[in-house]
Amino acid sequence: MADAKRILVLCTGNRCRSQMGEGWIRYFGGPDVEVYSAGTNPKGLHPKAVEVMAKAGVDISGQTSDHVNRYLDRRFDLVVTVCDRAKESCPVFPKAHKLVHNQFDDPDAPGLPADELDALFVRVCGEVRDWARELVKSL
Repeated sequence: MADAKRILVLCTGNRCRSQMGEGWIRYFGGPDVEVYSAGTNPKGLHPKAVEVMAKAGVDISGQTSDHVNRYLDRRFDLVVTVCDRAKESCPVFPKAHKLVHNQFDDPDAPGLPADELDALFVRVCGEVRDWARELVKSL
């Protein structure tokens, strides 16, 4: 994997969107990518994210919810923020070749009824999948 593209996907909680992004980029990129995710305020991997990704054929259950500071000194070809709050509070990555932003709705919305929560997770999972497919094609 010496020539693999190194990608970091960031959101606030590193709980849903960035975890899905990491999983989908790994799925579409295979050995051509080395992908990580992190959060500005990590809260642990959301069980519903694991569930919807598994139903889509991607296992993210072994991924970890890391703080962005863990990756500050690493070189990345691409650093991606997937929520506006992470974009606003994202530290500087001086070793990153390119920074991009793509906003996705937060499926970890408090207070939603179970059926709405399920639908939101499925929708966001699909949106992240489509975005990740195009991102990997563009590398």
